[in-house]
Amino acid sequence: MSTIVEKATELRRLHEAPELLLVVNVWDAITAQVVARTPGTKALATASHGIAASRGYEDGENIPRDEMIAEVGLIARVAGDLPVTADLEAGYGDPGGTIARAIDVGVVGANLEDQMKPLADSVKAVEAAVAAGEKAGVPFVLNARTDAFLRAGDRDPEEVLADAIERGRAYLEAGATTFFVPGRLDETTVGRLVEALGERKVTLIGVPGSIPLGTAQKLGVARVSYGPWSQNVALTALAELAEAVYAGGGLPEGTRRLN
Repeated sequence: MSTIVEKATELRRLHEAPELLLVVNVWDAITAQVVARTPGTKALATASHGIAASRGYEDGENIPRDEMIAEVGLIARVAGDLPVTADLEAGYGDPGGTIARAIDVGVVGANLEDQMKPLADSVKAVEAAVAAGEKAGVPFVLNARTDAFLRAGDRDPEEVLADAIERGRAYLEAGATTFFVPGRLDETTVGRLVEALGERKVTLIGVPGSIPLGTAQKLGVARVSYGPWSQNVALTALAELAEAVYAGGGLPEGTRRLN
């Protein structure tokens, strides 16, 4: 069984490797088990939205921290030797303490979002998270996230990009491993982010209309994850089953017994 330091070291290596790291987000033990045993899986990532929804909470730090930590700890346990990175929102008012607790339950990486708070406050949050990893003696993989594009509204796109780059540089200088920029970004925008921040430093989310994975690889992106979309794929299949049953049908052909 790999130690937590070995898992963290491997997760960091996967982000630095020339191959694009792909993580299909999970939200509970059974989804973690299914993805973990799927050929090609190198690491697991949780989705805060998915975990909150599965427990009856709205996204946005409405789930109590204790419940979130318990769930990501369960996922880390069933993941075996695979490293797990957790979406821990903005740290639940205590970024350093939240990262420390995540490490205690076996998590070796995390997303930490800025919610477009003042830059100085966001940098302090990153510094606290990084310090928690250092104190634990774990090369923790902090994927510092900006909501610059998600909350852009009617701002000038060039202004939004400049804001994202400024925040990315600040978070990386504060010790973040990578910089997460969710949103439906075009190839030019992704290229400019990588050019400004460095190859294998930018991570993206796959959404409908995202750039192809091959393009992300060519541009030097470190990682692509799928956030709540993996849960939406599963829920779509469930809704379609219910619709088929109510229409007099049944299980779709090709259904696999995965649990």
